[in-house]
Amino acid sequence: MKEKILEVKDLHVSFKTHSGDIKAIRGVSFDLYKGETLAIVGESGSGKSVTTKVLMGILAKNGIIESGEVLYKDKDLTKLTKNEMTSIRGKEIAMIFQDPMTSLNPTMTVGYQIAESIIEHQKLTKSEAKKKAIELIKLVGITEPEKRYKQYPHQLSGGMRQRIVIAIALACNPKILIADEPTTALDVTIQAQILDLIKELQEKIGLSIIFITHDLGVVANIADRVAIMYAGKIVEYGTSEEIFFDPRHPYTWGLLASVPDMENQQNELYAIPGAPPNMLYPPKGDAFALRSDFALKIDFEKEPPFFKVSDTHYAATWLLHEKAPKIHMPSILKDRIENMKREAALYVG
Repeated sequence: MKEKILEVKDLHVSFKTHSGDIKAIRGVSFDLYKGETLAIVGESGSGKSVTTKVLMGILAKNGIIESGEVLYKDKDLTKLTKNEMTSIRGKEIAMIFQDPMTSLNPTMTVGYQIAESIIEHQKLTKSEAKKKAIELIKLVGITEPEKRYKQYPHQLSGGMRQRIVIAIALACNPKILIADEPTTALDVTIQAQILDLIKELQEKIGLSIIFITHDLGVVANIADRVAIMYAGKIVEYGTSEEIFFDPRHPYTWGLLASVPDMENQQNELYAIPGAPPNMLYPPKGDAFALRSDFALKIDFEKEPPFFKVSDTHYAATWLLHEKAPKIHMPSILKDRIENMKREAALYVG
């Protein structure tokens, strides 16, 4: 049986503003297991990044954890003091942000920035920290590590800078790595290299990874499990195969249909109609109902519970109720899934 390394239970987070309280997270629960990659996917404003900021203890000052638990090594991270959280952040749980230029100090060499983190958390000497920093630069796939150690961020390409950010995150041998949109600022070729690197590093050092993205296509080949977030809630979760090949929530259908189809490039790119709700006033019932072509009357009245699809697959949609009309996924998505299955077979082969 897999070892559970992190457990988030019924997390509720709001932000105080002049206009009122924004309900950013509304009852999020999930587990993370040792050595797995969990992808959390959703549009901007869905709450995925706020969730990870709670895990890191870096929630904005106007952010309030109203209720819930984040359990790591028998400790509730939401109850720790700033000093207690500082001893965990970086050392136990590390994070990669989406823009490497804002993560790196332009006035310091990249080698110094890696070594600084090692000295702070591992209490090594400067020479020992330098040696480990050079090893890390090599580990993340950068050639001539001794030369790169002495260079400044502006002297490196975007892909190299992101690799340096990953090296800094790995400097203290964390158990959990949070990757928040780590490839958004990179071109497609470099994006693929960074994704391959993260997967390779996970296999080498046994990391547990939480991967945050708005793009389901990005996580197709790296995630073990996927959680779909919408309006501060997880609306569907399952193994990667279940989410990609047997999606059940209309929002997941929309996200998958929005992934560019490389086999049929002439097809018009699908976009989910409308916009996410204003979380100052969370909607009654299913928050996605106003944007869904498959909404039922009950969707506007009562919030759906999770319905079991399999032992590992659950979706919060009234379409799965035994008395609901039998509605099938759109034909555009059926074609897309068949194409993805063929691509997956080629990838595995």
